[in-house]
Amino acid sequence: MRQVKAYGEYVEIPDYRIFWLSKIVYSSAFEVAIAFVILVNAISLGLLTMPGISPDARTTFEALDKYALYVYAVELVLRLISYGKKPWEFFRRGWNIFDFLIVALSPVFSGQVMVLRLLRLLRLIRIFRFLPEVRVLTVSIIRSIPPLLSMSVLIFLALYIYGMAGVYLFGEQLPKSWGNISIALTTLFILLTLENFPIYLEEAVLISPWALPFYLSYIFIVVFTVLNVLIGIVLNAMDEARSENREKNERLKQLGAIVHEVDDITSDGTVTKEEIAHLREKIKELEQQVSGKPTSL
Repeated sequence: MRQVKAYGEYVEIPDYRIFWLSKIVYSSAFEVAIAFVILVNAISLGLLTMPGISPDARTTFEALDKYALYVYAVELVLRLISYGKKPWEFFRRGWNIFDFLIVALSPVFSGQVMVLRLLRLLRLIRIFRFLPEVRVLTVSIIRSIPPLLSMSVLIFLALYIYGMAGVYLFGEQLPKSWGNISIALTTLFILLTLENFPIYLEEAVLISPWALPFYLSYIFIVVFTVLNVLIGIVLNAMDEARSENREKNERLKQLGAIVHEVDDITSDGTVTKEEIAHLREKIKELEQQVSGKPTSL
């Protein structure tokens, strides 16, 4: 199995794929060209929203959008053909399915302006595929979803308790901010960003002596502590994703080095016992690293 560097990491190319075509679609020049088309497409779509644009300019920008779709279609076909005898393997990757749907659905909804505009915007998301850090961030967010759900339940309970307390304390005098639980929760969500915090605090202090401990406890417990815990969960998941990505790339590099050594050893048509023992040792070290066991000296 051969490998190429793509999107900032090493990608294994199975034997059933067309290797030379895979090298082209994963090459840096090809990636830069597609990313450039996406950026030009983004700029043209933005300029189409400007007021007072001339008819000639509008025609030019719409033509750029149409030609960008042609480029996306050619890119998609090349990537699909690169899978050789097993084209269905192309649809095993989430980004490939996303790209296919965005490109394939554009002609289908060509008569529906609103849907077509949304598809145009979704096409711009494809730029994330060329950014390794964005992919790491996506993986980290997906991994942090289970603990985030637990924290979300805790935050909702805290907001509900503070919301009910706010209704009891300030509801009669401040109905626009604390009139019922729905309005109170809306106010608390706004306060999560500390928006208009001094205004809410000043008007509540004039009504109840409990206003100061209520607001300060909410800020320190919910806004500062709980939200920082949420950020910590995402950052921890991101560190784990980056670490695994580095380990994966390192193992692929070692595997590529072993493949090159095999090619060098077998180039003369003869293989000695010492060379076989050396290769077995290399493979053993790689297996121990994958399994997490320490290498014996």
